[in-house]
Order: sequence, then C-alpha cells, then structure tokens
Amino acid sequence: MSLAGPPRKTRVMLVDDHALVRAAVRQAITAPDVEMVAEASTAEGALRMAPEVRPDVLLVDIDLPGMNGLRLVRELAPRLPGTRIVMLTVSTSERDLVEAIRSGASGYLTKDLAPEALLQAVRGAHRGELAVGRRMAAHLVRHLVDGSRGGRKGGDDPELESLSPREHEVIRLLADGLTDRDIADALTISPRTVETHVSSIIHKLGARNRSEAARRYRAQA
Repeated sequence: MSLAGPPRKTRVMLVDDHALVRAAVRQAITAPDVEMVAEASTAEGALRMAPEVRPDVLLVDIDLPGMNGLRLVRELAPRLPGTRIVMLTVSTSERDLVEAIRSGASGYLTKDLAPEALLQAVRGAHRGELAVGRRMAAHLVRHLVDGSRGGRKGGDDPELESLSPREHEVIRLLADGLTDRDIADALTISPRTVETHVSSIIHKLGARNRSEAARRYRAQA
C-alpha cells in the first residue's frame, strides 16, 4: 500500500491592482491541482509578500500603481529562483514583452486569454514551459532574429559589449533609475559592490558619470 499523499497543488500568487481582475483570475485557475495562495494589489506589497509565500507561479500585471510590474520582476526574479514569473497584462507591446523576458519572466500572457487557456498556461509554466501566446511568441521570435542580424537600433556598442554579465545587470537597473541601494537589493549584493560595478562601468564606457553611462545604455536598448 502506498503511503504517498495526494500530489502537491501548484501554488499561484497574483499581483494586479484591480479587484475584479483578481476575482476573475482566481476563478479561472481554481482547479483540483492549482490554488491561489496570495494576492497583492501593488508591487510594493508583492515585494514584501512573495519572498514569504514563495509561490510556484507568480502572475504579474505590468501597469501597477507606483512601481510597475517590469521593475517588480527585475527585483523578485533573483530572489525567487524557484518561482516562475509570468506577466498577465493588457499590453501587447513588443518592448514590454522583450523587457519582461530579459528581466527574468518565464512567460507573457495578455488578458484577452480564455480562462481555460490561462489555467493551462499556469500548469505549463510550473512544468518549466515558456508561457507565451502565439501572437506574442511571434513578436519574440522576430526580435531574436532581428538581433541576430545586428538589427538593434544604433548597432552594437563595442564598449557596452565589453561589460561583464553582472555589469550589464547593474547598468540596466541604473538606466531604469534605481539607486545603488535598490540595485543592491535587486541583485542581492552589497551597496559597496554596486558602487564598484558602477565605477568599472563608467571607466569601461569612458563616461563622465553614471548618468551619462545610463543614457548610453538606454540609447542602445
């Protein structure tokens, strides 16, 4: 006789500032193998709650009051390596899509998705699948193809390309307006280490200061 209990449910957390949306999503994903374990109406609330809840799947809207969903992903992804973060938004912007995936999201879904499709996407994300609808997947593939052909606006900056992977993470967050303390928290490193990285970035780019380095990065993004 097997002593194993029932399989553990997929635990989902939702971040959305609209109560009606949260209610609709909660109803859509309710299933014997999936449960909503937490909800937050702001990114700031999610920053406090998600590390405690540690959901299997985190659904995040982009358009949130205060800190937006993309910045939330950048801050939470390094802290929650076991959580699959999926954007659930009305935005069909290719820029938002690419930035979300670059920031650590494991999927990008639009809110016109059918309830059954959302449930399947949540299950798939938990299994490690990329949760992206067909239309957004086409945008993502086109962006990757254009990038492989050197189609990024302004071309590749060799000095930016010389930055280490960690320095790329730091300058990306710097370009988004984060302080050294914010960057340290997002990357789980010390503010002094951030200062060291910023100094190295400025030196490698030949920039006069961090603002100039950030502008240069944004021009190539």
